[in-house]
Amino acid sequence: MAERVDYQALVLPYARSPDQDAQRPVRHPVIIVGAGPVGLAAAIDLAQQGIRVVLLDDDDRLSTGSRAICFAKRTLEIFDRLGCGERMVGQGITWNLGKVFFREEPVYSFNLLPEAGHRRPAFINLQQYYVEGFLLDRAQALPLIDIRWKNQVTALEPQADGVLLQVATPEGEYRLEADWLVAADGSRSPIRRAMGLESKGQTFRDRFLIADVRMDAPFPAERWFWFDPPFHPNRSVLLHQQPDGIWRIDFQLGWDADPVAERQPERVIPRVQALLGPEARFELEWVSVYTFSCLRMERFRHGRVLFAGDSAHGVSPFGARGANGGVQDAENLAWKLALVVQGQAPESLLDSYDAERVRAADENILNSTRSTDFITPKNEASRAFRDATLELARDCGFARRLVNSGRLSLPCTYRDSALNTPDTDAFDGPMQPGAPAADAPVRAGGEEGWFLSQIAHGGFTLLCFGEEPPDNFPGIRGVPLRPLLVVPAGAAQRQAAGLPVIEDAAGLLARRYDAGPGATYLLRPDQHVAARWRRFEPVLVTAALARATGQG
Repeated sequence: MAERVDYQALVLPYARSPDQDAQRPVRHPVIIVGAGPVGLAAAIDLAQQGIRVVLLDDDDRLSTGSRAICFAKRTLEIFDRLGCGERMVGQGITWNLGKVFFREEPVYSFNLLPEAGHRRPAFINLQQYYVEGFLLDRAQALPLIDIRWKNQVTALEPQADGVLLQVATPEGEYRLEADWLVAADGSRSPIRRAMGLESKGQTFRDRFLIADVRMDAPFPAERWFWFDPPFHPNRSVLLHQQPDGIWRIDFQLGWDADPVAERQPERVIPRVQALLGPEARFELEWVSVYTFSCLRMERFRHGRVLFAGDSAHGVSPFGARGANGGVQDAENLAWKLALVVQGQAPESLLDSYDAERVRAADENILNSTRSTDFITPKNEASRAFRDATLELARDCGFARRLVNSGRLSLPCTYRDSALNTPDTDAFDGPMQPGAPAADAPVRAGGEEGWFLSQIAHGGFTLLCFGEEPPDNFPGIRGVPLRPLLVVPAGAAQRQAAGLPVIEDAAGLLARRYDAGPGATYLLRPDQHVAARWRRFEPVLVTAALARATGQG
């Protein structure tokens, strides 16, 4: 059994790099600044595609306190592809069910994943330090990643073909050059500030208290949200279970609350006691008071500098869209940057990172803003509307659709992406160009498994449905393209040797992709749909692949 690591107590040692003794700045293909979840995910993804990465972080520890705790199904599927999804789910608290309360009464419950046939749940709750720790363990196992702790970027100079960095360490300063720089250095991004760039948006006039409480509680592993409960009148409260017997409780405080005073145990403990009851026993694990904003940079690409995660955009915590959106930034960026670095795609492909993830940020900001407006009404009229909606929601389905305690994170469909090949055939269902690929149970080589694990190879996938394989598989020189034939259950043994084949074990894959015999899908390395057709046509596949790599 592996020794348990206390990731909050882990000190990551500074080590001198040979680059510090070089006479001239050493040049690297990609330098990432910030070893949080976004920076680590980007580094792992690039390394798995053969790109050498230097990862710089100004600290020597992982995150303090639980911070981001809700990790969505799509993010878990990304972690699977990065080689650490199983650890995340194994350690995390799985949940699909949420409940809404108004005052002391339950209003309704909702299931975020009501159908079977998915490998991953709608969400897990897992403290950010575990997520960073598991990603770090994976990164340290990859020889193409060079992680440098206590390396702080103090200045940078963008150049036509790269970026020159000034880096401070405990042993003095040195300089580095990067062909490409990824800024994953958080909401206060020193890289953004050094370049004179801004994130603009709306700051909400409210404060919330986070209390991580260690207790043995009878609550189920569900998301509970109270509006105006008797134990915290005129405000809202959110309850989540975390691993290790810890529960996250968010208390709305109001704009006039003193953030310093409200963190004190004598203020926090009575609030928790009022929720749990006078007989409850608990310990405070971590306490924070926060305000929040919904904002983003105008553009995420600035020449050879690419911004990802909180450095590029910020949202309120309602809906768990911050960390999930950041990890999805990293996934979108990594395959494109890998192709560019390897000379298999033009630099202009990276403009699609900006376009697609700006769209995703705007979608997250819109949903997050709407949630915040519902949770924290700004006047008596909006409060009256909210309360009437909650009263009606007990019995009326239409009112439940109006209740907004945080529209929970979903991956963005890049409907208008320049990388998509528009449909020329009619399809039903959500698997349109730009959509993230849906999972389903499959059988490969006689073993039970999952579809997404079959397309986690880092390249494009040509997905062909039917027992008759196409005659040839077109492609573009240098761009990895893997054919994959999907056959009905029991038909795999009739296929020619050497062609990758999976069986649609329960018929769900064909159903979710509205795919009859001959249907063909082109899937991107980040498992989003690039194109689809009712019949396989080599010339159409070649054109779609060119378009999806910025070459057509």
